[in-house]
Amino acid sequence: MTDGAGALLAAARRREQRSGPDASRGAHGSRPLAVLAAVFVLAQLVLVRPVLGLGWDEIVYTSQVTSHHPAAFFSAPRSRGVSLLVAPVASWSESTALLRVHLALLSGLALYLALRVWRGLFPTRILVTAGAFFASLWVTLFYGPQAMPNYWVAVGALIAVGGFLRHRADPSSGGPLWTVVAGTALMAWMRPTDAVWVVIPLLVLSLARHRRSLLALTGGLAAGGVPWVIEAYAAFGGLAERLAEASRIQGGLGWHIAVDDQLRSLGGRALCRPCTGSMPHPVITLWWFVLPLLAVLGLVVAVRARRTLRTLVPLACAATAALPYLFMIEYAAPRFLQPAYALLSIPVAQALWYLITAPRGRWRTAGRILVALAVAGHLTVQLTVLAHTVDRNVDSRRDWARTAGELHRLGIRPPCLITGYEAIPIGYYAGCSSGATSGNNENTTPAEILRTAARLPVATLTGPGGTPPGYARPWPVHRIGDLEVRVAPAPG
Repeated sequence: MTDGAGALLAAARRREQRSGPDASRGAHGSRPLAVLAAVFVLAQLVLVRPVLGLGWDEIVYTSQVTSHHPAAFFSAPRSRGVSLLVAPVASWSESTALLRVHLALLSGLALYLALRVWRGLFPTRILVTAGAFFASLWVTLFYGPQAMPNYWVAVGALIAVGGFLRHRADPSSGGPLWTVVAGTALMAWMRPTDAVWVVIPLLVLSLARHRRSLLALTGGLAAGGVPWVIEAYAAFGGLAERLAEASRIQGGLGWHIAVDDQLRSLGGRALCRPCTGSMPHPVITLWWFVLPLLAVLGLVVAVRARRTLRTLVPLACAATAALPYLFMIEYAAPRFLQPAYALLSIPVAQALWYLITAPRGRWRTAGRILVALAVAGHLTVQLTVLAHTVDRNVDSRRDWARTAGELHRLGIRPPCLITGYEAIPIGYYAGCSSGATSGNNENTTPAEILRTAARLPVATLTGPGGTPPGYARPWPVHRIGDLEVRVAPAPG
């Protein structure tokens, strides 16, 4: 027995000796990712600023879980994931700054966890570079602390694809499969249709021999998408009806080339609909054309390094994620392509390190200088567009708050109803419900508005050049800036 116990202790010591250096390397490899995530959080708080008021879409998502504001109309394309994400703060606090800090911290933690999934597939330096590229985009910094779904779809895509590749590398391990489930569920929780587009290449690869991966992907889609499907039957008449209504709101999905619209939005336009006007300066859009070239170079490098599949798969998923937003809708928003940018960051990072390390002699020096200049120019462009975007959004959201203050002066105080031009954001800032008798946010009728006016304060807003609705024309008219405000006679 003594000899047996000694043998067991000796074996345990040998295992500790073998695992010790690996554990040390693992901790060392995670530290740069943690530093990157911390810098990402700090950059959001400094550059975007927690005092930035809530935007239109944020109001829709946040108002679903607040107790201090009426819920805004929730249209067919939206999903409840963002509302649940903000609920730990928004359900009890009106503080926008606290909500921004909450989301910034969560976004940094999510980026760290997503990049950790890829450890073992690529060297740490490539993962840090990939994360730094994605985190430095103005669209990532701007939307990281906002109550919007696209950043979270991007993080879920990184988690799901990384877990899928790790499982293929070691099919005996079950851990990566749960990672696939988690990443896919997160995407579907935020935007079910986007999740389907991202995982199409993964589903194709799983059909032949990888049944467990197929079950993980479909299970994740179901876990995240079932609430959306249930709501489709409860509130929209069925899944087909909700999909049709979502397509109508998005202008009718079909063959629509929106590449030029996405280019126009790169100057900092949150929503380009209709997407008219001149293109941004070529310096602002140059990185968008260089990105696919670097991704292709990264794939060539991967083939030589025998990392073809683990580079080709994120490239394919990035392509399917971008496809509907480049060729199937008639408008654009830069945030729509965040999942594609996140997945492309892996091959882009490989290409950058190749340019830095592969050439010999004077060519290596030239490559490093070129990459350094490109990085400096990239950061300058991204931070300039970010500052411009933040300033413009701060001004527009202050305008909504000022308008709400003037409405209070006119006697429109909660409980109340706002209809007409920008009724959703102005109604939220005023603490009122919002209503629309037509358009994508239609949720009431003129008769219902008149019945509400008999018991609550009601105001209808008309924008510049707009025509007031027939039910409000007899009401007294006031002006707030360039808006016409018609206030219903006081109840009673």
